[in-house]
Amino acid sequence: MTAPVSRPASAPAPPAARLPLTKAARQAKVSDLITRGTVHSQSDLAEQLMESGLSVTQATLSRDLAELGAFKVRGAEGLVYALPPSAPSNGSASSGAASGPLLVRRLAELLVSAEAAGSMVVLRTPPGGAHLLASGIDGAEMPEVAGTLAGDDTVLLVCRREVSGRSRSGDAVAAALAARLLATAQRTG
Repeated sequence: MTAPVSRPASAPAPPAARLPLTKAARQAKVSDLITRGTVHSQSDLAEQLMESGLSVTQATLSRDLAELGAFKVRGAEGLVYALPPSAPSNGSASSGAASGPLLVRRLAELLVSAEAAGSMVVLRTPPGGAHLLASGIDGAEMPEVAGTLAGDDTVLLVCRREVSGRSRSGDAVAAALAARLLATAQRTG
């Protein structure tokens, strides 16, 4: 069990939590800290979470790390935590195909149709499949997708106009994305 960190009276209190206090939000923050920074130990991770406004116990961190599949690797700065490559985080979707094996599989299994609607894309799935497809898209971290919204059989993708420093109309981004997702589904389906 991690002992609470004592602070001198003059030290400022940690910032208020800006994240919802849910397991999913906490694990997303843990994943982000591991992939974007250097985390040497659970106490290091707890400290970084505290700086983000989240206070967690060592037992909770252990469970989160196990559920995320975190493991230690030797990096330039010694042993650090890493995550398995199951959800690509390098934004490699701009290469022409939808990225990530999970997303490619879910597109082949679940995508019924894709339609550009202004600067958004509407994806249709069989009933109950929208959240699975949206999760695959979120995990692929496609640079042109600002966010997803999933219902029962429909996923709404909100597109960015500027991708990799290049600005295009929202309509053009959405049309290209819809065509790319359909092509990926048809190639693998």
